[in-house]
Amino acid sequence: MKKQILGLALTATLGFSTPLLAAGVAQSIHVYKSPTCTCCTAWIDHLESNGFDVESTDTQNMNRIKIDAGLTRNLASCHTAFVGDYVIEGHVPAEDIRQLIANAPKARGLAVPGMPAGSPGMEMGDRKDHYEVLMFNDKGQTKVFSEHN
Repeated sequence: MKKQILGLALTATLGFSTPLLAAGVAQSIHVYKSPTCTCCTAWIDHLESNGFDVESTDTQNMNRIKIDAGLTRNLASCHTAFVGDYVIEGHVPAEDIRQLIANAPKARGLAVPGMPAGSPGMEMGDRKDHYEVLMFNDKGQTKVFSEHN
């Protein structure tokens, strides 16, 4: 009986602590980008205005970062970021990153392939392309995480 009570208490405690830990992780994100890419800088501004603490590293070797992160060509965009154990590729909205961290699914990360107009950092006046945020795993398999118009 004591083991059952201890197990329930531990489960309740861990269930309560995990979102708090995840929330702390979600505040810090490390972005790798080309030193000349202005849309990457605009995406960083979007993250900062949405409460993220952003560390940015300029690099001329983005392909190595993407390969090491397990990204496939069909997921690629201009910048690659890391938040906790997740990879964030491209112009993923801050709200989707927060949702990923809060739900903590078994996934490698999120990606917005290409550079769709109207995505964070790719604002072009009234032009807003429909785009999908893809969740992907270590095998490169994807599923739609969210859609934006």
